Amino acid sequence: MERTSTEIVKAANITAIETSADRGAVDSELAYLAPAAAAALGLLADAIKRGTADRESVVQALKEAAVHERFADVLEAASEDVMDEVEDPYDFDARLDADNFSGAASEVRSLFRWL
Repeated sequence: MERTSTEIVKAANITAIETSADRGAVDSELAYLAPAAAAALGLLADAIKRGTADRESVVQALKEAAVHERFADVLEAASEDVMDEVEDPYDFDARLDADNFSGAASEVRSLFRWL
């Protein structure tokens, strides 16, 4: 039985999502975004484990939503930010950080090609 993303959300019965930012551990306006995204993915994993969502439907919904592309975009933006802040574009440590972010973005995209 395949379920739509709306049915999956209804099956989750979400009452609240508390993040580290809610508990005062993080002092940033953007601090709510990453924990909220992680919590949403956690709810999808929990729905699969409880049997209230079909794994194929969840994976297909993630692919259709281009979750991997948005995550890769974050990593690429971090790579660009590293290089924007460095004075010497040939600084080995800065290049290594930027290359690691960029490589991770490529890996995220590649992983979804196998699904």
